[in-house]
Amino acid sequence: MSDDGGAGEPLSGDQKREIAVWFLANAPTGEIHYVAKDVRALLGDDAAYEAAAAEAYPEYNKTHLVSLELPDRSGDIIITTYGEIDRNNYLDPRTAQIATVDHVKQTCTKLRPATDEELPSGYIEEFRNAIDYEVSNYVGEAYPKGVSAVYCTNGKDVEEPGADFGLAVVISAAKRSPRNFCNGSWRSIWTLEFSYAFQLVEIKGKIQVDAHYFEEGNVQLDTDVDCKDSTIMQNLMFYHLKHGLPLSLFSSSEALFWLLYHCFSILCLHSWTHSAAIINFR
Repeated sequence: MSDDGGAGEPLSGDQKREIAVWFLANAPTGEIHYVAKDVRALLGDDAAYEAAAAEAYPEYNKTHLVSLELPDRSGDIIITTYGEIDRNNYLDPRTAQIATVDHVKQTCTKLRPATDEELPSGYIEEFRNAIDYEVSNYVGEAYPKGVSAVYCTNGKDVEEPGADFGLAVVISAAKRSPRNFCNGSWRSIWTLEFSYAFQLVEIKGKIQVDAHYFEEGNVQLDTDVDCKDSTIMQNLMFYHLKHGLPLSLFSSSEALFWLLYHCFSILCLHSWTHSAAIINFR
């Protein structure tokens, strides 16, 4: 601001870019393109807008767990840090492919097979794939437009029992109806840390829900819930004894899968389904 209290100095290109980034990054679910159109017009500076878009869109896509259709129509990929190879390339663990993403257009431009270095070992993949199968079935039933993926977060080179490893379950669902003046999304991430020494699985989850209603007004909901729990192999043993399943199963990789399956059923499944119904995802 000038000393005489007059109008302030014109904004620099960097200041314009920072303001534009803030508006783009805080756009409601499914509305960043609408916000971008207005921001570009208000800026009146294409260079500042392009720089802002290049910075804001990748972070927006990852924060909102935006899902994009793969070019070969084999499924959808979730844009998340868990699958990020680099700024424009993301792993789809279900199809073992790397998708190149145009963040601003929110499209996948090409695919290539993932290399062995980019994928977990066969031992870890057995766990990942089993959990992914069950989570995918659940999401297909509970979220009409939901997408899920399971990633190895650490220990991807583990080849046999005896070492710790981690997985992350990512669920993303969006309901967009701009013609009816409403949009919303559901995002949940569950991290699973396997401790071999303590025979313990620690589960941490974060659920994020947002909704935007803008007919004759502007009402927004943006909330999140953190969850944490753990379970030990003895709980799994009790379940298997109760249901007459052989104890020999505990020596196989299937054991940890069943542990997780029942943890999800007890800790997560009903709350996800019922909460989703509240915000009209069912």
